[in-house]
Amino acid sequence: MSGRDHDIFAHTTDSFARLVESPEPVVILIPVGCVEPHGPHLSLGTDTVISEAACARAARALAADGVHALVAPAVPYGVTRCAASFPGAVSVDADALTRFLRAVIDGWLETGADHVCLVNNHLEPAHDEAVRAAAAGAPGGRASVACPLTRRWARTLSDEFKSGECHAGQYETSIVQWARPDLVDGEVRRSLPAVPVSLSRQLENGVTDFVKMGLEHAYAGDPAAASSSHGDDMLDRLAVMIATEVREALDAR
Repeated sequence: MSGRDHDIFAHTTDSFARLVESPEPVVILIPVGCVEPHGPHLSLGTDTVISEAACARAARALAADGVHALVAPAVPYGVTRCAASFPGAVSVDADALTRFLRAVIDGWLETGADHVCLVNNHLEPAHDEAVRAAAAGAPGGRASVACPLTRRWARTLSDEFKSGECHAGQYETSIVQWARPDLVDGEVRRSLPAVPVSLSRQLENGVTDFVKMGLEHAYAGDPAAASSSHGDDMLDRLAVMIATEVREALDAR
């Protein structure tokens, strides 16, 4: 398949049927994100953009292994309670998100896909739990989750990510700079001081509000240090995460 053919919208019912009838497995990658503030320099859709870019890259890697990997439309809403103090935070109920994602998984399996992978880059714990609950309910173990909150994948990412200082900082800003530079305000980004607040430690201590954590402008980390080349590297690592989760799930079947 060409790069464009990895986009499910590039297919007709006939071309999709041909894939399903072929001997190679058909895997649907569903980018999952949220609508949430990411500082004064990044889009409200940052997490969704990251998931979409990582899925596109993973689809190409899986194709090289003989897997028909298709990127489905993203699910851009999620559980976003931590950012509730800021304009532009749109949170949905966790149970509603789980039910919706499970229905989407079931729909793809019923239409002939062999496996569905939910690719989540919105890292709020309640959201992650809702996404994983949806995959856990799939018949025959035919759904998986690829998310950098999983420890084995967190260890492969940048020092900033591992520190927990990674909400709209160098890590996320770099990826968006590579994938959608039109969604980064470069002038504002370069003016921002580093905010050395670890979201993971704050959450472990029971603090669940960005303002109370010390994220007065809805970002942590060092966005001024971001670069497109760093984003390219991080996307390579996220693509390995997705492709590995899919291969392991297929092998388990």
